[in-house]
Amino acid sequence: MSLPRFYPIFDHTDWLRRLLPLGVTLVQLRIKDLTGEALLDQVVQAQSLCRAHGATLVVNDHWQAAIDAGCEWVHLGQEDLDTADIAALRRAGLKLGLSTHDHAELDRALTHAPDYVALGPVYPTILKKMKWHEQGLDKLTEWKRLTGDIPLVAIGGMSVERAGGAYAAGADIVSAVTDITLNPDPEARVRQWIEVTG
Repeated sequence: MSLPRFYPIFDHTDWLRRLLPLGVTLVQLRIKDLTGEALLDQVVQAQSLCRAHGATLVVNDHWQAAIDAGCEWVHLGQEDLDTADIAALRRAGLKLGLSTHDHAELDRALTHAPDYVALGPVYPTILKKMKWHEQGLDKLTEWKRLTGDIPLVAIGGMSVERAGGAYAAGADIVSAVTDITLNPDPEARVRQWIEVTG
């Protein structure tokens, strides 16, 4: 399966409205502060925006909302694997991306036949407090050897300048968050990403 090499993550559909028109073709919606109808509304809006722009939407964590909104992808962290109904998710036809940080988590992820595996943080990240220290490029190379044909996503502290090293180390896809959302000109930054990952 071939996925785009650039994979930004945003916490609101406002970002999708701004940046999908620039040519983003794979995007994750990661919402941490909404539940119920407000959450579902964001997922439905995101799915509509992605369809309008020919992009693939991945919904972080909220697998039931992803099913309800007719989405095609969901991304789960290790904690979410404890509570998600993977069978229901697969019955609904959703593809699955999974986060991993160590060998035990990778072994667990692979038992679910994921459609991609993410490794992070490759570099130190300011996005959230993590018990995991930076994994480094060598770990990407090791993970690619272990995941084989499953697409490998590099996440955590990624920037335009670091993308080439991640691809060379074995990543198929590079995911970015704050490199875009904290940039004084997010549109220009996304154009740079598309240029280096095209």
